[in-house]
Amino acid sequence: MKFTIYGSGCSKCKQLTTNAEDAANAKGLQYEVEKVTDTNAIIDAGIMRTPALAIDGEIVIEGKVANADEIQKLLA
Repeated sequence: MKFTIYGSGCSKCKQLTTNAEDAANAKGLQYEVEKVTDTNAIIDAGIMRTPALAIDGEIVIEGKVANADEIQKLLA
């Protein structure tokens, strides 16, 4: 499983990364995290608001910091 975090690297982006890792760990899943901070790459991905989270290439959260429980539901 691959998490892609889109954003500038701000505190909200870091919190979203932590929450995604916590969600995967709670389910016992193996994962890798990729962080995309380049503005052009974020725009090319079709993201208008950051932070955003993609799971295996599919954008599932945009413009908010989802908590670990919300992310766990997306992993089900």
